[in-house]
Amino acid sequence: VQLQASGGGTVQPGGSLRLSCAASGFAFNSYGMAWFRQAPGKEREHVARITMSGGSRDYADSVKGRFTISRDDAKDTVYLDMSNLRPEDTAVYYCAAIRGYQSNPRAYDYWGKGTLVTVSS
Repeated sequence: VQLQASGGGTVQPGGSLRLSCAASGFAFNSYGMAWFRQAPGKEREHVARITMSGGSRDYADSVKGRFTISRDDAKDTVYLDMSNLRPEDTAVYYCAAIRGYQSNPRAYDYWGKGTLVTVSS
């Protein structure tokens, strides 16, 4: 099983980034997917999640209206489109997979290694 996150980098406040997470080794279309993030000195927090069908999505209040999660089952990939980025969005972003649909990180079955997003002028 592998979840390979990419797309992180340094961006100025107000900028945009697209994160991608390519999955392999499990039945991607049978899993809900999510993005979490962890800033230095803070706990890992849920950012966004999407059901295995793609029919439902949920977001942390801090990113609503700015971030969009999507999935492409033909490519076994989940995306996080981030816009109007703020310095407080700086963190390592992780993708994760779950046979279910919730925001508790302890419930997730598989995790990627993360990609660093830095928002700074």
